[in-house]
Amino acid sequence: MIDLRDLQPFASGGNRHCYRHPQQPELCVKVMRRGRVAELRGRAPWYKALVSDKRFDDNEREVEGYAQPALKNAGSHSPVWQHLPRWYGIQETSEGPGAVSQLIVDSDGKPAPTLEDYLHQYGLDAHIRAALARFSEWLRETRVLTKNILPHNLVVRDEDGRLELYLIDGLGSAAFLPLAKLFDHFSRRYIERRIQRMWQRIRWEVSDKSLTWKEAERRRDEG
Repeated sequence: MIDLRDLQPFASGGNRHCYRHPQQPELCVKVMRRGRVAELRGRAPWYKALVSDKRFDDNEREVEGYAQPALKNAGSHSPVWQHLPRWYGIQETSEGPGAVSQLIVDSDGKPAPTLEDYLHQYGLDAHIRAALARFSEWLRETRVLTKNILPHNLVVRDEDGRLELYLIDGLGSAAFLPLAKLFDHFSRRYIERRIQRMWQRIRWEVSDKSLTWKEAERRRDEG
């Protein structure tokens, strides 16, 4: 069992805490916040509340994301790992089940900063534009399926003077029907929509934010 009792998370999201593995510091351990599954179930519409707790557990959704066709049988030298942390499955911890994956670190050995942090500090400069273009091409080439790609779910690492992006959360398909998993035509369309939406969110992040993201989304959909 991984003992996390004396550790503080290095990052926390709405649903999960992220810890550095106490014995293997090159690994990240994500655990659900205590009581969060029940809270999400309680806030869900009645028809969603009928499903199992797994549907409200980000760790379980990450298991599904890494089990998608593009990743399921990927070898250690597969290009799919160029922009993804390597996956080590669910392991028991003192705080409940933990999703264990590679920890993406910067040159100082600290957890790499998020794209959100980078944009706030440097803006949408040429270096990060090039990194985003490479990341987009990787999605197209590997057919890795993601949900909406948000700046706080990407981290930035300097690799020999060139910035590269890694997706640390949000794997899987947001579509109700699994067409993108089954047919190339649908997977290409699905991925292209995710890329376009990623750029829209990034442009909003570096805007004056006179509109909320939801308002910006609504105007885009209406337009």
